[in-house]
Amino acid sequence: MAATKPEILLVGPLYPPTQARLEALFEVYRLWEASDREALLRRLAEQVRAIAVYALHGCPAALIDALPRVEIIACLGIGVDAIAVAHARSRGIHVTNTPDVVTEDTADTALALMLAVERRIVEGDRFVRQGRWLAGELRFGRALRGRRVGIIGLGRIGQAIAERCAAFGTTIAYHGPREKPEAPYPYFVELVDLARWSDILVVAATGGERTRHLVDRGVLEALGPDGTLINIARGSIVDETALVAALQSGAVGAAGLDVFEHEPHVPAALSALENVVLMPHTGSATHQTRAAMGDLFIDNLLAHFAGRPLPTPVG
Repeated sequence: MAATKPEILLVGPLYPPTQARLEALFEVYRLWEASDREALLRRLAEQVRAIAVYALHGCPAALIDALPRVEIIACLGIGVDAIAVAHARSRGIHVTNTPDVVTEDTADTALALMLAVERRIVEGDRFVRQGRWLAGELRFGRALRGRRVGIIGLGRIGQAIAERCAAFGTTIAYHGPREKPEAPYPYFVELVDLARWSDILVVAATGGERTRHLVDRGVLEALGPDGTLINIARGSIVDETALVAALQSGAVGAAGLDVFEHEPHVPAALSALENVVLMPHTGSATHQTRAAMGDLFIDNLLAHFAGRPLPTPVG
């Protein structure tokens, strides 16, 4: 008799090739398609052994408690701030994510936003399409070379951003929970001091309650009217209300944002501003990276059900 496939609850849709492979390997139930979620969870309570989730979809404690036989929560993505990790651990449930494979594309996105803002790429596109070039020249932008880039969070992605910025001839410094002696960049203990030093401030920190509104009004005021804020991490790290006010008043010069506090909802006041470039949280959204993320995501599930060490458990 063929072995029964492990049963998995999939919280939301995934990158299609990854979802297709997941459903070929496991017995998968699609929570987001259920007309009665609670009824589905009651029916599956004694069957489901794993929860599969895209990082932005999240996995709250109530969902974990509805499935008492769950052994592992596999997250497609690096950030686990929307997953009740501590609660899962209290029940002896493993949590995995997909670090490293998102690093390069996310760092590329940070540089893309920097160039888009500083060189007025998006504004220039509109300028040409609307025929305004016939009436005069686009406002000048600013070069990256010679500028000071402050990075909040010098983890894998922060380091990759720093390497790219160095290639553009910038000077780099960073802030984080602790100094990294091996890093070849100056360290600022206080974030407000890094912001005051910076021409461009890049948010590359981990999300969650510890960093919620880390970039507040004081940090934004320290960045100043000639400063640019870039965020490719989590929207919760920046006080979005304070950022909108600072951009409207000119207290901060410009921003490039791939993430927002209440995605996919973006404040109308932010969308109306000309001094921002907005992207729909697509930092790692390339076919190559999503495929690699999917492979690692599924490798964690396969390893768990085969009794092998997990490739990338959340520490």
